[in-house]
Formats: sequence, structure tokens, C-alpha cells
Amino acid sequence: MSVKRYAKAVDKPALRRRARALLAGADLAAVARASLPALAELLAGRRRVLLYAPLPDELDPTPLRERLEAELYLPKVAGSSLLVLPWEGPLARGAFGVREPRGGRPLPPEALEAVVVPALAYDQAGYRLGRGKGYYDRFLKALPPAVLTIGWVPEAVRFPELPRDPWDVPVRAVVTEKGVFPAP
Repeated sequence: MSVKRYAKAVDKPALRRRARALLAGADLAAVARASLPALAELLAGRRRVLLYAPLPDELDPTPLRERLEAELYLPKVAGSSLLVLPWEGPLARGAFGVREPRGGRPLPPEALEAVVVPALAYDQAGYRLGRGKGYYDRFLKALPPAVLTIGWVPEAVRFPELPRDPWDVPVRAVVTEKGVFPAP
């Protein structure tokens, strides 16, 4: 069955299992090395950028700390929302085992200029398959349109189409080791 038909024929939990299997077989370090220059180019000149501390099945944006001349931030789970905190000092395990800043003064999300959004998969229209808790769905919906939102995943999990819910918000571009793909 083609990936497109698969995406339409199954639910999000089944697609999450499929994406995790594909990510488990990917050389994430090689994908990150191959795609990082394109991601850095998209972020160049942005003053305030929200990245993420990666989980084991996500690409690691840490090398951007040395490539970008920007204030870098990480999300921190606070109730049902994400706070934007400076990426300073050591990180602590937070909600769901994600490494988060220990403290710092929160930045209003609308002050960001770019956000690199983690996901298990993206589709060609920029919609993401997250982990099912809705944190980034709520966060992205609240951002002003001027904030550049970027997905970053291996090409193996950039599907033709993913199921969508009314609250899903696409990113403006997806970066893989095959290039930069603006969302239509």
C-alpha cells in the first residue's frame, strides 16, 4: 500500500507507530548533518528562535547553538501550554522525559521570529504528526503569521499526506536531507 493510501486508511496512532519504525531505522545523526546547513540558512538573520531538546527519535538541533547569531529558546511544559525559556545552563528532565530549561524569564511567543517544530512526521502540505498531546497544536495556533515555522525530519517520514484535525496548524516549510520544502 502506498504511503498516501496508508495515511488515509489508518488513524494517527497507527501512523505514529509507522513513523517510529521508520525513525528507528534512520541514521538520525547523518540526516542532521546533511540537512543542518539548509535549516541554518532558513534561520539566518532571525533574532529569537525557538528550538527543542531532542528525544531519541528526533533530529538534534544543538549544533545550531554555534551556527546561529540569535537568542535561542527552548519550550517548557506548563500545564497544558508551552512556555518559551532561554536556552541557558544545564537542562532538567521535565514533562514526558523532555529536557527543559530549569528557569529563566519567559519570552512571549509573539516575540519569536522562528520556531523549529519537532514531529514524528510531516506531510507535503506542512502538517505534522505529533505525539498526540496537542502542546504544539495549541502553541502554533497562537503564533502570529510573521513567525517562521519550520519542520525538520528525515525524508523517510515526510509523507504525501497525513490525516488532519480542525486544530492542526501547518508549518511554513519542512527541511529534510533532500532539501527545503515550502508548504503550499
